[in-house]
Amino acid sequence: MLTRKQHELLLFIHERMKESGVPPSFDEMKDALELASKSGIHRLITALEERGFIRRLPNRARALEVIKLPEAYSAPQPRRGFSPSVIEGSLGKVQPVKPAPTTVVDDVAGSASVPVMGRIAAGVPISAIQNTTHEIAVPMDMIGPGEHYALEVKGDSMIEAGILDGDTVIIRNGSTANPGDIVVALVDDEEATLKRFRRKGASIALEAANPAYETRIFPPDRVKVQGKLVGLIRRYH
Repeated sequence: MLTRKQHELLLFIHERMKESGVPPSFDEMKDALELASKSGIHRLITALEERGFIRRLPNRARALEVIKLPEAYSAPQPRRGFSPSVIEGSLGKVQPVKPAPTTVVDDVAGSASVPVMGRIAAGVPISAIQNTTHEIAVPMDMIGPGEHYALEVKGDSMIEAGILDGDTVIIRNGSTANPGDIVVALVDDEEATLKRFRRKGASIALEAANPAYETRIFPPDRVKVQGKLVGLIRRYH
């Protein structure tokens, strides 16, 4: 449920309060997470509060209370399969060695088991890519070579590309894309979205396939490609 930066900030606050009993200042949090400004910390604090992980105490400076920690903090579980860079920060805990991403070939001829990693926004970016929720069987001729994962689509910004709310998209893991590819893009190491990849001079444009949504343009250091769309699964109820 948490992005990497949200996870890192929560653990940093928790560890600091265990050590000193006092929450860190916004400047300390900004420096620890290597953010350029305190506005990013404000957004992360608000997101953690909305998700029920922390509480801001009124009428007290620097008053934060950690209500709960992610389950993975107290009881980490080994898991196989793809591990996108959005998942789990390193601040405040020792990271286990993670296996290389894998696409498991099933006994059923011609199919492969692909991990479903959570939800992705096809609209306003939301927190995306969680722990593996389950796995789905995907025809081998849909995915081809490489390592793959699946995401459930939320939103309507890619409807003119045939991607609807509720669809499951199959993504080939990779960090590069060609103009026109539909990609999972990670913005500012915080939010992930499904958009068409374009270049505008030295900048990167994330283009919707719905005229109701604006194309968003970023410097290249703010966007990381997490994989490219190679297939889609739709269920009819």
